Amino acid sequence: MTVVGGGPVGMALALALHQQGIGVTVLEARAREAIKHDPRVLALSFGSQQILERLGVWDTLGLKLSATPIQTIHVSRRGNLGRARMRADELGVPALGYVLPAANLITALDAALSQAGIPYHDHHKISCVEDVAAPSPSSMLTVWAEGSVSDGAGQFRDYHQAAILCTATTKAAHDNVAWERFTADGPVALLPLGNDYAVVLTCAAAEAASIVAQGDAAFTNLLQTRFGQRHQFVSVGPRASYPLSLRWREEVIAERQVWLGNAAQTLHPVAGQGFNLALRDVRELTWHLSAVSAAQDFGAQIVLRAYAKSRSLDRRSVIGFTNSLIDVFGSEIAPLAHARGAGLVVLDLLPPLRNFLARRMMFGSRGG
Repeated sequence: MTVVGGGPVGMALALALHQQGIGVTVLEARAREAIKHDPRVLALSFGSQQILERLGVWDTLGLKLSATPIQTIHVSRRGNLGRARMRADELGVPALGYVLPAANLITALDAALSQAGIPYHDHHKISCVEDVAAPSPSSMLTVWAEGSVSDGAGQFRDYHQAAILCTATTKAAHDNVAWERFTADGPVALLPLGNDYAVVLTCAAAEAASIVAQGDAAFTNLLQTRFGQRHQFVSVGPRASYPLSLRWREEVIAERQVWLGNAAQTLHPVAGQGFNLALRDVRELTWHLSAVSAAQDFGAQIVLRAYAKSRSLDRRSVIGFTNSLIDVFGSEIAPLAHARGAGLVVLDLLPPLRNFLARRMMFGSRGG
């Protein structure tokens, strides 16, 4: 079996399959060492942390030490009444999620692949399934786990927005609280990372370059204005940006092929669901393939269709949820503004409803 893509999703899948006794080879277009320099910060749900723990990379390879737990998530909309808070102790879990540098996760997964002796070939660009060598046609299955949904391969929405990424230090300690602050200009997320915050500030795509080029003082003022006065920012780190869009495949399987992670769906970063959804893809595909007996065919359509069916509800729910958050919380229409404020109040006052949403964010459509 071949996994195309040696990033965190592809490596997690290869490790999961190896643990189930399924032989796998990873092909990666980039240099293997270069992948470890990923500048992103990842927000892992509690469910994703459990998946990584089962893969053996959470405790033994040091991820736990570099991860900052999220104990509370605070959701609000600037200029509107109402807010909602989700807390780990209400759900009986040690944390709602964890924040860590993507480079740390990639390094841990890479070490686990090396220890397991899983073949990994970098500088190996694959553009179509015919380029992949397999022991025999009957055992051939290619899993695409890199890149995004290509033009014409699925559905597309351009948000005409960009995400500005940086770290920020605040006057008061973060107390392991993550903030999702919606504004007319787009959401601002603060994720506790070490003693600081990882910041994801959304802006109009046309403004991204000029915002990234701002000096530290000017950007700090912009961040303070956008976020409000719930925290006082005292310094910021270097900025980077990337454009935001929604891309998804209606069909994540084809003849002896599967797409998962960003190759199946690329989401807006609001609510931090993209990588968590990808790890649930990994878990579910591994389960379906491990259920195939030695006499069966991993690439058989009955196997792939069962996988695709099992992922349909979770994928569509998360895609719809993140997409609707942008529309609902970005609108300035007065009736909608009042309704979303009231919705946040109701969510905060009804623990069962709030906890239902929190469990969906942690575990996907299965809720646990």
